[in-house]
Amino acid sequence: MRRREFSTLLCGAATASTVWPLPLGAQQKATPVIGWLGISTPGPSAPSLAAFRHGLNEIGYVEGQNVAIEYRWAEGRYNRLPALAADLVDRRVDVLVASSGDPAAYAAKNATSTIPIVFTSGDAVGYGFVASLARPGGNLTGLSFLNPELNPKRFELLSELVPQAKVIALLVNANSSSPEHMFRAVQEAARPKGVQLDILKAGTESEIDAAFASLVQRQAGALVVSSDPFFYGRREQLVALAAHHTVPTIYEWRQFVVEGGLTSYGASITAVNRQVGIYAGKILKGAKPGELPVLQPTTFELVINLKTAKALGLTIPASILSRADEVIE
Repeated sequence: MRRREFSTLLCGAATASTVWPLPLGAQQKATPVIGWLGISTPGPSAPSLAAFRHGLNEIGYVEGQNVAIEYRWAEGRYNRLPALAADLVDRRVDVLVASSGDPAAYAAKNATSTIPIVFTSGDAVGYGFVASLARPGGNLTGLSFLNPELNPKRFELLSELVPQAKVIALLVNANSSSPEHMFRAVQEAARPKGVQLDILKAGTESEIDAAFASLVQRQAGALVVSSDPFFYGRREQLVALAAHHTVPTIYEWRQFVVEGGLTSYGASITAVNRQVGIYAGKILKGAKPGELPVLQPTTFELVINLKTAKALGLTIPASILSRADEVIE
């Protein structure tokens, strides 16, 4: 609805003022509302939310001033996402943000074909969220991480860090539909190195505990934690278990390493969620999601925690230190 300016005609002979209601078309539009669909809980998602709000601010929107945000949290239970997405759609939010990865994007996509959606995805085209990155069409746009392509790179980095490991495990979320080609890509990276790849699955906190306990039985010398929002929300647990079991572990996001993890390789989650905020703001200003290209990270961070390496008895090769974007001491 467009805002219109009205002039007030004052009558000098009037002894009392009369307030006339504005025509319907002249009423100011209510504050726009963004729906935030989160897989985890507010605490672990704080860095993502801060970056998202920063992106919104760049476009001119400040939460609590000229935009409102409705939050829905699945608390790690993917089966709650469809109902939470439907609730946000029922509330007629202006933009639905599914920045927690593919499961949230699926739920949002299935909940509405009309409300604009800004998502993050490991493989936006492969999962069928958009027809193409350049021209997504429909009501969805966002960012695609190319996670399937990065998992083999993480495996190779970890095998350089722990060259003596003959068995390396890959932890995946039991509740997600991880593409089969992701497993094959990591297996292909393991084969020429003569390393056995074991697949571990966990979809709850207790299953994560059990997965780490099984590493001893499998004689696994290192662990790759696959890209998954559930694991990001449980990073404190994962880092603590890796330390307790003295298992060298590589993750996707820098935040794992800041909190004591050994190493990570992936895009900047801060930069990603800032862009999600920018896209949400642009859509509020009238941009069509189908005409906003799905973006991909252009730089990836290799982060190493030397204190953790020392606790694990590892010496980081100079070849890896020279490539690191950040070394935490």
